[in-house]
Amino acid sequence: MKPHFQMFAAYNAWANARLYTAAAGLADADYRRDCGAFFGSLHGTLNHLMVADLIWIARFRGQTAPLKLDQILHEDLAELTAARRVLDADIVRLIDAETEESLKGSFTYTPITIPEPVTQEKAPAYAHFFNHQTHHRGQCHAMLTRLGAEAPPLDLLYFQREG
Repeated sequence: MKPHFQMFAAYNAWANARLYTAAAGLADADYRRDCGAFFGSLHGTLNHLMVADLIWIARFRGQTAPLKLDQILHEDLAELTAARRVLDADIVRLIDAETEESLKGSFTYTPITIPEPVTQEKAPAYAHFFNHQTHHRGQCHAMLTRLGAEAPPLDLLYFQREG
């Protein structure tokens, strides 16, 4: 199971790098334009992805991250991009630190939406963690296309073929 999650951690960094490069090619007004996605714009969605990742990483480490799901962590795309690179490297380290045995365990955290502790198995939670990233990157890809930008292929197969 660990190699599976290591692949997704590496894929996550690869896909984010491609997505952020494409976003950097947009005019700032387009980058911030409300495209009707759940978090509005590319700017809002990319910030949400970072917030959600920080929340989940804190949970996996037995910590809390007092963040709101729609919080804007970085107003500037260049700063957000730099922070994303650091976070993606941390995700790789997080997964590398897991063992096959630890992935079979569970952990307890308090969700943002309900103030009652939840105990969850770790491996399915990691599956959600990586799936959530893919879900919102898909929204970003659609926004890039809608805005007339070059939306890069983000399919896992492209990543695997490069590796």
